[in-house]
Amino acid sequence: MIGYLGIDIGSISTKGVIINEKHEILASSYLWTEGNPVKAVKEVLVELEEKIKGTDITILGVGTTGSARKLIGTMLGACSIKNEITAHAIGTLSRYPEVKTILEIGGQDSKIILLEDGIVTDYAMNTLCAAGTGSFLSSQAKRLGIDVEDFGTIALTSQHPTNIAARCTVFAESDLVHKIQMGYDKKDIVAGLCYSVASNYLNNVAKGKKISSPILFQGGVSKNIGVKKAFEELLDSNIFVDPDGHLMGALGSAILAEKNSMGRIFDFSLKDASFETMGVECKGCPNHCEVIVVKKDGKKLDAFGNRCSKGAMVK
Repeated sequence: MIGYLGIDIGSISTKGVIINEKHEILASSYLWTEGNPVKAVKEVLVELEEKIKGTDITILGVGTTGSARKLIGTMLGACSIKNEITAHAIGTLSRYPEVKTILEIGGQDSKIILLEDGIVTDYAMNTLCAAGTGSFLSSQAKRLGIDVEDFGTIALTSQHPTNIAARCTVFAESDLVHKIQMGYDKKDIVAGLCYSVASNYLNNVAKGKKISSPILFQGGVSKNIGVKKAFEELLDSNIFVDPDGHLMGALGSAILAEKNSMGRIFDFSLKDASFETMGVECKGCPNHCEVIVVKKDGKKLDAFGNRCSKGAMVK
């Protein structure tokens, strides 16, 4: 059986999938990046290899996306290295060809993708503020002594969500502390935080965008049913969440790998190789670009980051 590998390397989590030629997910992995994308990808490869052990699956292409897509793509010899907008759109359209709006919230970033007839017509990503992301919810869950996985369930028990400032992380945290000290019920505060995330997203990432149905909510935060409910009420529309919504970037990368495959068999033994990255300042011109050099088992594999041909000579 022919398969394709897609890897989505984010700042918080790293996702991997293996698909067949019908774009069905045969195996998947979701692990924390923990500030080390190389280590995280190796662990994802170990898990995926174990899951297809004993099968006749042959991987004929690798695709990468996410914040470390270039680095990991270089390591794995990827035939497709694409940005998150493209990967998420391709992955989502493979299951929902009629989708018009994709709301995506991850660990530290969020994005909105608008589509018309299967074509991306507009998009936006969050700036420096993390008030509407998974990391914000995780930090507030810790403050409240609650497992972030229980946030949504607790939020749905609230009849009177507390109004919490959603302008930015600093204001939201300050307001949260104030509401705790005022004696507000914890379930109402949790529900208020869910609304805060949705409101922040709509007032920042989605500001000025025409949100049309069908609407899909994806990314790690889409698993939070409290945030999903908040979006439905604020948008007065049904919001759909796919069980594999957190894997859409990886799925899209795998599909793109199939489209760009050169028929080269992927070797899982790459997970055992020693990779080293280092930044080297190129002094070939006044730009002084920082060139990232990637080495495999002590030998230069590739270098990127230069803005002119002189940087290509960096060793």
